[in-house]
Amino acid sequence: MVSQLKQAKTDAVREGSPWTGLWAVVGKEMADSLSSIRMLILELLILLTAAGTVYGATERLRDSVGQDPFVFLKLFTTGQEPLPAFVGFLGFLVPLIAIALAFDAINGEFNGRTMSRLLAQPIYRDALLFGKFLAGFFTLALVLTTIWLLIMGLGLLGLGVPPGGEEVARSLWFLVVTIFYGGIWLALALVFSIIFRQPATAALASLAVWLFFMVFWGIIAGVLAQVLQPVRPGQPETALAQAQLELILSRLSPNTLYAEAMIALLNPAVRSLGFVLPMQLQGAVLGAPLPLSQSLLLIWPNLTGLIAATILLFAIGYVLFQRQEIRA
Repeated sequence: MVSQLKQAKTDAVREGSPWTGLWAVVGKEMADSLSSIRMLILELLILLTAAGTVYGATERLRDSVGQDPFVFLKLFTTGQEPLPAFVGFLGFLVPLIAIALAFDAINGEFNGRTMSRLLAQPIYRDALLFGKFLAGFFTLALVLTTIWLLIMGLGLLGLGVPPGGEEVARSLWFLVVTIFYGGIWLALALVFSIIFRQPATAALASLAVWLFFMVFWGIIAGVLAQVLQPVRPGQPETALAQAQLELILSRLSPNTLYAEAMIALLNPAVRSLGFVLPMQLQGAVLGAPLPLSQSLLLIWPNLTGLIAATILLFAIGYVLFQRQEIRA
């Protein structure tokens, strides 16, 4: 029995693992992404945006230093004309960064006639696809972490006081949610990069889906709620049922999930993300901040939905890529 196990282990090492070459792909793709011109342009745009919004926010928040226990969190949510709050920019910038990282991840190899050469090396399809996704995900996380550190540093200089422990914890959870929000658009761009052979087509398809959920899905959710759950005269409960159905439909959009999670994490006074009846507020101190643990319970379905959507989209791309025919 021992000899059989040793022989099986030797054969497995000789044949190689399906993940052989994974980290080589991750390292190369991250180096290419971080040094590309489009990434430098996006990083410069983010730097200017973060500096401008934080400067405007600190100008308005200096008077409330010492009075508000969560003044650092308001750096993300406070804007000053003509600039909106920084979280308003993130809703646009994060999908653009994620799509820019992955819209030509696979079709770029086909167009450059390098796909067959890559797979001729001791690199499996699994390792290649997973490595490209991980490289984009790590690059996105690195960029967003740099932005987070920049905002905290500028806020420390502008406000003159250090952030509290709960403020740092809430902002870190906000960073995690933002990374997985970007992971959805990264996985979507990767799927379109597998489906379409032209990078421009993949980029336009990804942007079209993003704009659909950003602009039109809220309108469609309202119309569907009116059709599926009409309000009947003399029955006020039907109006509540229609509003709840519209909320459920709107949460099919990653933008809605992310926006709700942002509100709950950056505003500790938020006690619910849905409809709350007056009887449900009995005993609650309105305006009192929730502890971080309760806010995390509040956003847990949203974070789970963002992670599940990322995994689902990557699984779709994995199946499509495994079925593609690759010729020399």
